[in-house]
Amino acid sequence: QMQLVENGGGSVQTGGSLKLSCAVTGRTTCTDRLGWYRQAPGKEREFVAALPGFWCSGATVYADSVRDRFTISRAHAENILYLQMTILKPADTAIYYCSVGGPSGYWGRGTQVTVSS
Repeated sequence: QMQLVENGGGSVQTGGSLKLSCAVTGRTTCTDRLGWYRQAPGKEREFVAALPGFWCSGATVYADSVRDRFTISRAHAENILYLQMTILKPADTAIYYCSVGGPSGYWGRGTQVTVSS
């Protein structure tokens, strides 16, 4: 059974950085893209970034709002997904979720990121 556990959230000031991790337990395939989403208070969950599954090739994509500030990556042997976030803004405040297989796939429980001005 697939399990995803996020870590690395916290509180930072504007301009700060955080690195989120997501440990994935279970078998994935190359049709299972790995991704990060976020949900801010009072808003719907939105896409942040995604890349191909472990040991798979393909495109990496970012939401316009985070491109050039966030970097998604993965450690193949350890089955860990990362999200390096830099130049954080208050608008980045949200619960961040990792996902395997897109919106209809598997989800972690989320980790809170709070950016203060």
